[in-house]
Amino acid sequence: MPRTKRVLQQAVNIEGFALIWNLHREQQWSTEDGWRGVAIHVRIAEGVRRELHLEYPAVRTQKLAYLHTDRVVVNIRPVKVEEHIRRAMEAGWDPASRGKPYKFELDELPN
Repeated sequence: MPRTKRVLQQAVNIEGFALIWNLHREQQWSTEDGWRGVAIHVRIAEGVRRELHLEYPAVRTQKLAYLHTDRVVVNIRPVKVEEHIRRAMEAGWDPASRGKPYKFELDELPN
């Protein structure tokens, strides 16, 4: 039986920008990259502008004597997502600009 997709979406106001973030991808296996972590996409509420793609690392769990990566449902806290959006803005993402999506890789989870 297939899993139902979680729908997480929230509107936030950060530094004068009305933004909407949503869960784009759960942790999954990719033949190109191996295990890929959770991904969250952020866009401006009005109009079409440059999006932000927050990429999180895959969760690894300890099983017996070896590390094991499996489908893990990551708990996503909106407060942490807002903090990560602010960090992406500090790193150079401008929501009012145009162009390709800004990919921002993080080394911590949104929980």
